[in-house]
Amino acid sequence: MNLKDLYIDFFVSKGHKQIPSAPVVPENDPSVLFNTAGMQPLIPYLMGQHHPYGTRLVDYQKCIRTNDLDSIGDKTHHTFFEMLGNWSLGDYFKEESINYSFEFLTKVLNIPINKIAVTVFNGEDGIPKDIESANIWQSLGINKIAYLGKEDNFWIAGESGPCGPDTEIFYFRSDDEVPEIFDPKDDRWVEIWNNVFMQYYKDSNGIKELPKKNVDTGMGYERVTAILEGVNDNYLSSVWLDIIKKIESLSKYSYEENPESIRIIADHIRTAVFILGDEAGIKPSNTDQGYILRRLIRRAIRHAKKLEIESNDWEVIIANMVIDKYKKYYSELTKNKDVILEELTKEKNKFNKTLEKGLREFEKIIANVDKILNKDLAFKLYDTYGFPIELTEELAKEKNIKVDIDGFKEKFKIHQELSRTASSGKFKGGLAGDSDKEIKYHTATHLLNAALKIVVGKDVHQKGSNITSERMRFDFSCDHKLSDEEKQKVEDLVNFWINKKIDVNVQKMPKEEALKSGAECMFIEKYPEIVTVYSIGDVSKELCGGPHVKNTGELSKFKIIKEEASSAGIRRIKAILE
Repeated sequence: MNLKDLYIDFFVSKGHKQIPSAPVVPENDPSVLFNTAGMQPLIPYLMGQHHPYGTRLVDYQKCIRTNDLDSIGDKTHHTFFEMLGNWSLGDYFKEESINYSFEFLTKVLNIPINKIAVTVFNGEDGIPKDIESANIWQSLGINKIAYLGKEDNFWIAGESGPCGPDTEIFYFRSDDEVPEIFDPKDDRWVEIWNNVFMQYYKDSNGIKELPKKNVDTGMGYERVTAILEGVNDNYLSSVWLDIIKKIESLSKYSYEENPESIRIIADHIRTAVFILGDEAGIKPSNTDQGYILRRLIRRAIRHAKKLEIESNDWEVIIANMVIDKYKKYYSELTKNKDVILEELTKEKNKFNKTLEKGLREFEKIIANVDKILNKDLAFKLYDTYGFPIELTEELAKEKNIKVDIDGFKEKFKIHQELSRTASSGKFKGGLAGDSDKEIKYHTATHLLNAALKIVVGKDVHQKGSNITSERMRFDFSCDHKLSDEEKQKVEDLVNFWINKKIDVNVQKMPKEEALKSGAECMFIEKYPEIVTVYSIGDVSKELCGGPHVKNTGELSKFKIIKEEASSAGIRRIKAILE
């Protein structure tokens, strides 16, 4: 049985309710481009909001992380991965959580006790040492315990919010004899599970005890599958092996000859399939999620050329394998299959033309170079035309010209730092949560959605939103640029409803009943069977996680700042509340 199924079945047997995986593109969360962890979609509930499924939850969550894109190609990194998680929202705490983890690892997965070690929080900054967790582990027969500080064993997302000590579980991934003493720095010990005990709240005044304590756990599916199957390379586990072998058969190289390029193609096409399959309708572009998507597809194409893959539809072959492998768990991949395959091929064809232009540009550049191609020109070929430095070197060598590799690396490092800084701006935030202004903007998106349906047409549907305390951004399906008259009508209608001071009502009801009542929602798959419905008079009715204002009169004047294309068939409105 698949590890995902084993995990879900085990925690359901312990009174947990399975919740659906949230989309990879988060809804109304400006802090990230993608859902980067299993807990991220549960932030409102970790902050205290009641979850319709109760206090014990379990799921497998689609995650995408792109801040270490340059690490892809090694044995362990992936841009898309699945996180298995179980949660207690003010229900059980340390003892039950640790016992459940121990039972699953030793009784269900049959991992020998002597191959398990743990770390616990050593105490720091006035927060006590977590002796309780260590004692629980010892009572279960685990004696390989290391105490570590805040940097390793204390968890908080962002600058403020729920936080607490964690206990990390390690597995000895080696055929060597298991050492008597556990050294967390010994890389034969691999972290497989993290149990976070959210017993504190941090704000500008410091850290205080929470009246309602939560447990948040996370286990990496790919890593644990590789461990259970006894392979030291994640890409040789059953998660990847069929795809790796298919790329080998399409290529002129074996996995042993060029593992890096084969891993990059497998990883990047899988991630692209999940982004394109998401209901948010992301397409390759030059901004935000679309930019990441484009970069992933183009990087896969570059490595396909490196492997001398000549098949005209190699990307479709691999994408189909990914869809078949995951469709049991994620129905949106089947639903959006045609879009996934079409967009991959379109981007491949577009990039091939860019590469052709790059070759022409290379010939022009090289005609004016004597003995060495300088770092600026080498970087221009990389940045503008997608030439990997190896390709530039190869082409230059044919002309007896050297490339300033060290200079290129310096420039590339600066580029990486800038990218990382930009990413960290996107990625910071987390549990700090909704300010009053963000709550107002959240409600304004509902009014905007309703106004667009009246002015533009009833077939308009929300495709995404991004809210900060300064502005709102709203993506919607539409086949044309809005005229000035349409924009003015939308703006006037939203302000009319604000001035009418309409009450915002909230109800909980079964999902099917909510949909029958006419309530709209963006990602139907992510909602549980009991949903929260927000109604604004007879203007708007939507399934939503909230929070919202109590009356539209709390909003100030609504103003559209910009209307533009987001991607094919998707328009974007940026607006403010003055």
